[in-house]
Amino acid sequence: MATYVYETIPQKPGKKPRQFEVQQSMSAPALTHCPESGEPVRRVVVGGSIITRGTSILSMNRPKRRG
Repeated sequence: MATYVYETIPQKPGKKPRQFEVQQSMSAPALTHCPESGEPVRRVVVGGSIITRGTSILSMNRPKRRG
């Protein structure tokens, strides 16, 4: 199961969108309306984090210290 972030699409001017998370299978269709309020929603793309181990790319370009 994947966790998706959705955002309501406000129908009234000046109303702020509300975000919420839903656990769905990857093959399930995206929601079109909020399950609680019935407002129209859109799926929000959120970035993940990258975990690396070892030497970073930035440190490879630095000259080695002599000491």
